[in-house]
Amino acid sequence: MNNKTICFFDSGIGGATVLKEVIKTFPNENYIYYADSINNPYGNKTKEELFKIVCDVVDKLITYNPKIIVCACNTATSMVLDDIRKKYKDISFIGIEPAIKVMYDNYSDKKTIILTTTGTKKSSKFKKLYSKYKTKKSILIDAPKLANLIENNKDVYPYLKEILKDYIDVEVVVLGCTHYPIVKKEIQNILKNEVFIDGSIGITKRIKSLLNNDLNNSKGSINIIGDTSKKERILNIIKES
Repeated sequence: MNNKTICFFDSGIGGATVLKEVIKTFPNENYIYYADSINNPYGNKTKEELFKIVCDVVDKLITYNPKIIVCACNTATSMVLDDIRKKYKDISFIGIEPAIKVMYDNYSDKKTIILTTTGTKKSSKFKKLYSKYKTKKSILIDAPKLANLIENNKDVYPYLKEILKDYIDVEVVVLGCTHYPIVKKEIQNILKNEVFIDGSIGITKRIKSLLNNDLNNSKGSINIIGDTSKKERILNIIKES
């Protein structure tokens, strides 16, 4: 039995959508969630700025003796996680990326939009991923304001309606930021589509492979750190069905 923590971090509340899915598979683990809302959004930071920000977060999470640290942010994963792994060689990191391969494998014949942040879209890692798995019917949409609107609990509907107005007939939406699943209902009200895909399934599979049955068999816990003013929203996201 291993009672060490599984740590998550994101630029605010978005990573809670990933943690929610992981808890369904590993309900007895001890979790630390670092909400870095003070630096939200990550998507408008330079690589150098974001590397320093993530290093500061990792330094704090290391004090909790983690067995895994999950970078539950597409932008941070695509821009700096490779460099973070080089700096912290003794830590097991898991990153998240837009589920473009899932789209390619399962919905290549469907008209699809991929919603991303500016930082994710511009990163070389994402460009390689998209170049490899894009389909003839996939369209990449940069939504630079969306994560910040969600983080600050603003009305996202007018913004979504504007950026999605030309894509009413799409059949699949790839949610390329962990904040975006929070507004699936709003997106669905505009597009009327039924299929959403994101990177949380890949995270769960990767955690399973790293744990290799080294599980905590007693009752687990969740501790929210960082911007604790978001604690209630984060816990509500985790509890949502």
